Amino acid sequence: MRMLLLWLSLSVFSFSGNSSVDVSKIYGKIQIVDHFADYKVKIVDHFADLHVQVVEHFPTSEGKWQMVEHFPDYTIQLVDSFPDFTITYVGHFPGVP
Repeated sequence: MRMLLLWLSLSVFSFSGNSSVDVSKIYGKIQIVDHFADYKVKIVDHFADLHVQVVEHFPTSEGKWQMVEHFPDYTIQLVDSFPDFTITYVGHFPGVP
């Protein structure tokens, strides 16, 4: 019985883990979806986790997103609460602030 309780308590901690996202690796072809997204994102004006520049071609560095309808690298759901990370749209200098 003790072993079962110990195992359950350890498994709860291992599944909760660190939920922070390495936003510097989120770039490329992005599709905005309503359900079952890879990440939930909130758009803010100040103090964002990632500065995003929407580009038409070559989204090859951090913060550069090319919006697509098919074959995305990542899917994003825009939410108002409980986001995985926050973004702000910029015209220049994308990436982690």
